[in-house]
Amino acid sequence: MVGETMLIRWLLAALHLLAFGFALGSVLARARALRRLDAVQSVQANDTRLRDVFRSDSVWGVTAIVLIVTGVMRAFGGFEKGGAYYLHEPLFHLKMTALVAILLIEVSPMLALIRWRIALAQGGAIDLTRARRFAWMSDVQAALVIVMVIAASGMARGVWAH
Repeated sequence: MVGETMLIRWLLAALHLLAFGFALGSVLARARALRRLDAVQSVQANDTRLRDVFRSDSVWGVTAIVLIVTGVMRAFGGFEKGGAYYLHEPLFHLKMTALVAILLIEVSPMLALIRWRIALAQGGAIDLTRARRFAWMSDVQAALVIVMVIAASGMARGVWAH
């Protein structure tokens, strides 16, 4: 029979890994949707495309929260090897550096998309001129998610472990 702690560890690991898949898919979907926006056309002409941007952005945001919460619980909640292990693990530092870079890159698109949502709800104009830039930023974030997965799989296999 599986113990309660083992079951929690398994579920946290499964959620964490699934969130990586959803994060990668949603940030790439956001990039694709942002590229489809046309800064010259009206908001009405871009309405369906904006909904695609907002939907993928929402999934990206939720999965980021799931990744952070499950990651903190796994690393420092007493469910895995413990904080001391992770803090001395070079690949953990690589993974956290990628996470910080993702979060820093996200500030500008996040604030703009919040403004876009508000403007759309109020029937106002939306400045789509930075959509392509946000798409490129999303592509960089997708690459960093891949770096996080590579670092995590290396940690799981004891690569560069101390």
